[in-house]
Amino acid sequence: MTEFPDVRIPIGDGVEKFIDFLASHFDAFFDFIFVISSSLIKGLEAGLLAIPWWLFIVIIFLLGWYFTNLYGGILFSFFIFLIGTFDLWPETMTTISIVLISVVLSLVIGIPLGVGMAFSKVMSTIMRPILDAMQTMPSFVYLIPVIFFFPLGNVPAVIATIIYALPPVIRLTELGIRNVDEEVVESAQSFGSSTSQMLMKVQLPQALPTIMAGINQTTMMALAMAVVGSMVGAQGLGERVLYAINRIDISLGFEAGISIVFLAIIIDRITGGIARRLQKHRRDAA
Repeated sequence: MTEFPDVRIPIGDGVEKFIDFLASHFDAFFDFIFVISSSLIKGLEAGLLAIPWWLFIVIIFLLGWYFTNLYGGILFSFFIFLIGTFDLWPETMTTISIVLISVVLSLVIGIPLGVGMAFSKVMSTIMRPILDAMQTMPSFVYLIPVIFFFPLGNVPAVIATIIYALPPVIRLTELGIRNVDEEVVESAQSFGSSTSQMLMKVQLPQALPTIMAGINQTTMMALAMAVVGSMVGAQGLGERVLYAINRIDISLGFEAGISIVFLAIIIDRITGGIARRLQKHRRDAA
C-alpha cells in the first residue's frame, strides 16, 4: 500500500492564530457586543415572562388564526399550553428570546448583503463560496471560535446561531431581487426613479415573498441551534435537552425536545402564512 507523504499544510494553525489575534487586539469590541447582546436577550426574556401565560396563548391563537386558519390558531395555542404543563415555560421564553434576537440580527446583516450581491456580480462571486462553506460546515464548529471571544452563556450561542442561520436570507434576498421582472424595472427607470427609489419601491416589494421564504428558513435554522448552543452555556429548552442526555432522563428529554418541535411548527406555519399573504397582496395589487 502506498503511503501518503508525511507533509502537513497547517491551515488550522493559521486559523487559530487569526482567532487569537482577534481575541487579543479587539477585546473591547467583543466586550461591547457582549454587553449589547446580553442586554437585548435579558430585556426580551423579561418582557416575555411579564406576559401572563393565558395572554401569551391568546396572542399565539390570534396569530395562528390570522396567518393560517382557525384550526391552526387552536392547534398552536394548544401546543403552547402543553409546553406550560411540562413546567418548561421560563425555558421556552428564554429559547424564544435567543431565537428572536438571532433572527433579527441575521436579517439586519443578511438582507443588505443579499441586496449588495444582487447589484454586484463581483460581490456575488466572492460571497457564494463563503456561503457554501457556512452552510456545509458542521454547526458544532461555530461554537469553537465564539468561546474565545465571549464568556459562556447565551451570547456566544446567539453569535454562533447568527453565523449558522445567515446564508438562507442572504441567498434568497439576492434571488428575489434578481428575479424581479425586467419590464417592471425598466418601467421604473423610464419614470426617472433613482437606484434607491427603485430598490425600496419596486424591487424589494416584488421580492418580498422570496425574502420571507429566506426569513422562514433562517428562523428554522436558528431554532435548530437551540440544543447545540446549550453546549456553550445557552439556557432554555436546549439546556434541558442536554441535561436530560447527561442524566439519561427520557421523560425530560422528550418533553423538552417536543417543545422545540412545537415551537418550530408554530414559527414555520406563521411565517409561511405571512409569506402567502404578501404574495396574495402583490397579485391583487398587480
